Amino acid sequence: MLDFSGGSRPPFSRLPSDGTRGVAGRDAGAGRSGGRTASGRTASGRTGARGDAATGGRPDGGGSPTSGTAGGTSGGGEEAWLARLVALRPPLLPVLAVAAAALALAAGTARVLWRGHALFPDGAAGWSFALLTGCVVAHLVTMSRDRWWGGTGSGPALTLAILLLHGWVPALLVSLAVVVLVGAARRTRWRQALVHGAIDILGIGAAGLVLTLCGLHPSVEHPWRPDTWSATAVAVIPLVAGVYLLVTRALQWFCFAPRTRGLPSALRTALVRQGLVAVALLGIAPLIVVVAVHKPPLLPLFAVPLIALDSTLRIARARAEEQLRDPLTGLPNRLWLLERAWAALDEAERTSARSALVLIDLDRFRSVNDTLGHLAGDRLLLQIAERLRAALPRGAEAARLGGDEFAVLLPVADSTTSAQRIARSLVSALSSPLDLDGLTLVLEASAGVAVYPEHATEAEGLLRRADVAMYEAKRDRTAVEVYEATRDGNTPDRLGLLADLRRALDAGEVELHYQPKVGFDGTVSGLEALVRWAHPERGRVPPDEFIAIAETSGLMPRLTEYVLETALAQVARWRAGGLTVPVAVNVSPRDVHSPGFAGAVAARLARHGVPPGALQLEITEHVLLEDPQQAADTLAGLTGHGVKMSLDDFGTGYSSLVHLRRLPVSELKIDRSFVARLAVDTEDAEIVRCTVDLAHSLGLLVVAEGVEDDETWERLRDLGCDAVQGWLVAAAMPPGETTAWLRAREVPAARTLPSPPARTP
Repeated sequence: MLDFSGGSRPPFSRLPSDGTRGVAGRDAGAGRSGGRTASGRTASGRTGARGDAATGGRPDGGGSPTSGTAGGTSGGGEEAWLARLVALRPPLLPVLAVAAAALALAAGTARVLWRGHALFPDGAAGWSFALLTGCVVAHLVTMSRDRWWGGTGSGPALTLAILLLHGWVPALLVSLAVVVLVGAARRTRWRQALVHGAIDILGIGAAGLVLTLCGLHPSVEHPWRPDTWSATAVAVIPLVAGVYLLVTRALQWFCFAPRTRGLPSALRTALVRQGLVAVALLGIAPLIVVVAVHKPPLLPLFAVPLIALDSTLRIARARAEEQLRDPLTGLPNRLWLLERAWAALDEAERTSARSALVLIDLDRFRSVNDTLGHLAGDRLLLQIAERLRAALPRGAEAARLGGDEFAVLLPVADSTTSAQRIARSLVSALSSPLDLDGLTLVLEASAGVAVYPEHATEAEGLLRRADVAMYEAKRDRTAVEVYEATRDGNTPDRLGLLADLRRALDAGEVELHYQPKVGFDGTVSGLEALVRWAHPERGRVPPDEFIAIAETSGLMPRLTEYVLETALAQVARWRAGGLTVPVAVNVSPRDVHSPGFAGAVAARLARHGVPPGALQLEITEHVLLEDPQQAADTLAGLTGHGVKMSLDDFGTGYSSLVHLRRLPVSELKIDRSFVARLAVDTEDAEIVRCTVDLAHSLGLLVVAEGVEDDETWERLRDLGCDAVQGWLVAAAMPPGETTAWLRAREVPAARTLPSPPARTP
């Protein structure tokens, strides 16, 4: 008899999402458990020493940046056979099981009645069995929560004992009575209860058939008494128990296991647990038979060891559950996610499909813990978990990885675009207002998406790449990002490139080229220093590629120091030769957030004998997104030393009047993405016009980047732009060519740009 527990899932095939929640005593603000990469917490939003984007686009990622093979861990290969086996199950198997059980029950009952036999023993034995059955029913009813599939030891041991002593019809009646009584007491999940009962009937019928094949025909009138057991009984009893256990567990698995689910390590745990049940069946069932024959009134006392067996197995099950479940939210944890991801990837490989992993992190959740306390944070995480469950699309599965980080596995993803769309819907659901004791809170979320097989072919790689994408989304405030190999500094190839870049900086092999900024009257207002690197084996490395590696690896401060030192040394040489044109150097938010950066720049200026006005630092609005106060202090220190500031890439980030007012800049650079289509796109032209008017109203000069044709030059001049930069004027040149270009233009000293229109009141 399978104990009716109201559940419908096989062991670990999917952790139930409606189980008991853990206590809210866990520190929700604790550090995230594992999975962090070196690219994780970079605060930078752009390149520090920027390369000239006009010289080439982003480098090709070069195929799938995977670092492993499918099935590279123990989970994949072991799970494939199980997924294929479950996929072989016939359709409507639960319905067929119920129909077959009903037919077997009707045929068996009719056969017994036709022969004039009793359906159940009477007298002391019958009442004692009934009382013991009542104890089992009471035990199942009083259990505080739904249990996983597989029953426990109490029901199967009692069923097997009655089967051995009185045959399969009385055993069927006991099993049916338990299912009906427990179902009536709980008034829930009758469909699952019906299937459970049907499967148990089929298992009892199969075990009864084994007894018949062994030449044994126990009945109420002619029981198989222990005093008649011979040496063959030692083999028959284990065989009957094994068949009963095998048939019931196999049917349970095939009826309820999802086609693509199942965990290899959890499966091993389940098999061990079923082995304990088998031992209980072999050990207790024959004892029940002996007592039923010789001392029937003592049968109810077996309730004690049976319930103890249940408790032991329940504790073992709870410990296994804790290994795969987050104690706070009740969601599966990281271990479950990785094993489940392996199963999904194996199935996706078999069917040539895609799978995706979405990693979600709550923005600024730490401030909730710091302000309201960790208990409030725990309660908020419970609400987030419930929302995540409700927002999951069909087939998706959620897990909590630790802290305020969640993951969603999409076993089947139609495309990268559809996975990104699902991620956006999940982020949107989590970002709606939350109520906490009457206080309305809004927590935004950031998500990263990685897709199999494009981004990785193994579970750990998929999780790591989703983590990289998530931090890109968090850094750029874009809510959702899909993994890009060009933005990941931790692939083996890029790690090798990082080591080469470090050696190139030490050896002085990285060069600076200079691109002029020119006014419409022909004056040269300055030069922008752009970094170049010719690798001894790979040739010229695109600036976007190696600068991104420097940003995500911690090498960015070293690269910025190198560029500043090289640029100031060149400015000093030009000034000594009579050329006093200023030079602009790009710095990253990480540089601006570094304490002492302003003082270090001032010290370098003094060491090279270069006046502060000859240096201009180009920044982006990202400097205000991570640590606004530190950024404000650094920028104030730089302008206090006389260094000019320029706001680069305007219009591509989170540009706002608030940022323009808070940044002490004197120049605004319009990004090339708006300038490139200025002559053919009226919307871009209107954006440029409004930007120029806005900048002039704030007393800022305006420089347009990426000017490559005469028509764009004319349009910018008509719109009131102050200066341009691009191939139409000159490409980025090495120092020698830049010197010759300046000499040819007869620029002994750079003339300043005309003052912008006065700021309107």
